[in-house]
Amino acid sequence: MNNTPSLGVVGLGRMAQALLFPLLEAGLVEGAGVRAVVASGASAARLAQAHGLAVGTDPTQAWAAPVVLLAVKPQQLDQVALAASPGQQGLLISVLAGVKLERLQRLFPAWHCVRAVPNTPSLVRAGLTGLAFGAGVSSAQRAWVEALFGLVGEVHELPEAQLDAFLALTSSGPAFVALVAEGMADGAVAAGLPRSLAHRMAHRTLAGTAALLDGQGLHPGQLKDMVSSPGGTTMAGLRMLEKAGVRSALLEAVVAAAQRSQELG
Repeated sequence: MNNTPSLGVVGLGRMAQALLFPLLEAGLVEGAGVRAVVASGASAARLAQAHGLAVGTDPTQAWAAPVVLLAVKPQQLDQVALAASPGQQGLLISVLAGVKLERLQRLFPAWHCVRAVPNTPSLVRAGLTGLAFGAGVSSAQRAWVEALFGLVGEVHELPEAQLDAFLALTSSGPAFVALVAEGMADGAVAAGLPRSLAHRMAHRTLAGTAALLDGQGLHPGQLKDMVSSPGGTTMAGLRMLEKAGVRSALLEAVVAAAQRSQELG
């Protein structure tokens, strides 16, 4: 049996697991060929027992693979790079927020680098991923990377200059939407609904609205007008939202997240 790993995973957190398990299910990699690395021995033992994978703390195991998924915190990148052999070559897929291809290529000069921006709904295979490919990535490698992220949602190849805005909208956006859902549910509780029902209805309202916008190709303003009768309940609520500056706040939140992504890079 060939003991050379086919996929290295540096940082086996939630996002890396969300990407790895569909790969295993689809047969794009075999479990015996996966070498994952985490920071602590306790985490390694727990993950190895839970998922039947080779999980350790020695990063050189992961860097021996021809394809490496890099999923650590951006602040750990320089330390992680020390474990990669200078002569090692392969395909490096980074999901580190804000870390640009230029920096990846400088730290891993022999590797063909891909910068990926997946979002949290990838955990339930309803994600969005933006991809930017570095120099030298082959067409076969591109196809493999697109297949990987296609298993967890929709994939868009973008110029790298657009990835910070993509991240702000799709990766930070779920937190903004969650805040809206929480506020709507609290409002329903204040108006008399039981909390468990209020949360369920808020979630389903957001999901149904997104499905309607996407399914019928509606501009958000069109949908807003569809449910806003003259002098009705919706207009009363919209007046309060406009008075509170909700639209402007959401706009500025996305811009601030994009700027922070640039700073992290």
